[in-house]
Amino acid sequence: MAVSPLKIGPIAIWPPLVLAPMSGVTNRTMRALYKPFGLGLTVTEFVSSNALQFGSRRTMEMIDQHGVENPVSTQLWGDDPQIMAQAARVVRECGADIVDINFGCPAPKVTKTNGGSACLRDPDRCEAIMQAVVDAVDCPVTMKMRLGWSSEHLVYLDVAKRAQAAGVQAVTLHARTAKQFYKGEADWEHIAALKRAVDIPIIGNGDLDDPHDALERMRWSGVDAIMLGRATLGNPWLISQIRDLMEGRPMRSTPDAADRLRFCIVHYRAMLDELGEARAVPQMRKHVALYLKGIPGAAALRERLMHLGRSIEAIALIDSTIAALESALAAA
Repeated sequence: MAVSPLKIGPIAIWPPLVLAPMSGVTNRTMRALYKPFGLGLTVTEFVSSNALQFGSRRTMEMIDQHGVENPVSTQLWGDDPQIMAQAARVVRECGADIVDINFGCPAPKVTKTNGGSACLRDPDRCEAIMQAVVDAVDCPVTMKMRLGWSSEHLVYLDVAKRAQAAGVQAVTLHARTAKQFYKGEADWEHIAALKRAVDIPIIGNGDLDDPHDALERMRWSGVDAIMLGRATLGNPWLISQIRDLMEGRPMRSTPDAADRLRFCIVHYRAMLDELGEARAVPQMRKHVALYLKGIPGAAALRERLMHLGRSIEAIALIDSTIAALESALAAA
């Protein structure tokens, strides 16, 4: 299939492949590490508009950039139109190329304050937020949402039409309801319906864990881009494989287990440099566990990893696993 760049306002994005915002994951180090695998656009962790008012160090870290991962979209959540507008001005001043509005997060810590996907219970509030943010900044504004709060209240078509009227320049749809969280399957029929319903670019999201299937879903639904999230964790080579297919090249193979773990160590050391020992070690446990997926004895290795409190011990465990894999290969 012929694949065109994603155009969000004046910004042309190639390839039309976007890294999803993931809380506690897509910090600037992660985005810089993953960008060279072939991403066209990266998105920050979603940031509380209320927290931005106070300029806390942690919040400002979340919107910071290394400069190598451009273009960068900064995602905001909140339920007050004027506070969201002010937050949009702040992140724009801090270098956001695009401001993205979060109507998709189903986490209780977000929805209990009517943020994220909880906004979808009130399309009028969604519209007011989108209009306030569009009016506040001189860069493109986009929005990410779910189908609705529940299967009884699917509002995505209504909210997307309001987004287009307000001047939002692209919409991402994760094809589950908020109440589904990540259960069941993402329903791409809804994504295709959204693409037919509006004229602005649509980015499809949900269950894209196979390169050929991802491209087929993109072709079938007609979306302008696809967004990858959880499937890339421990497997950034998925990004390269999809880009190969988009650019008409033979798809490269996934590296062997030893090479995947070597990159895991690169990732670990980058996080240590960025965050320091105390913060990097607990954050990296989940990443290392995913890099170990499919490796013989992975469950026992993950269990050992959970009890290691120092980076030197964790990296030594990964190194010894690499040595054992190569020894087994040599003996075969």
